[in-house]
Amino acid sequence: MITLTHFMVVSAGLFCIGLFIIVSKKNAIQVLLGIELMLNAAILNMVAFSRYDRVNNGGQMFALFAIVLAAATTAVALAIILNVYRRYKTINPDEINQLKDQ
Repeated sequence: MITLTHFMVVSAGLFCIGLFIIVSKKNAIQVLLGIELMLNAAILNMVAFSRYDRVNNGGQMFALFAIVLAAATTAVALAIILNVYRRYKTINPDEINQLKDQ
């Protein structure tokens, strides 16, 4: 039987992996991947708590909304990354030190 603790352990693992990816940022795509993993951990928590609530499905509805919002955010972030690459020829956040034109 899968308990709420099992969901929390998996969610904490996903969150820690995402946080490690963000902290060790090699390029912007990896940072975006880390953010998505952290968001998926939060969504897993919402669904898990909603499953064990049994009164309402608010957590599942909010999780669905968060998934749609994450997809839209990822599309915008990839467009920004492509424009930054076109301008600076790199996606390494450490090498991009100015954001305005000279």
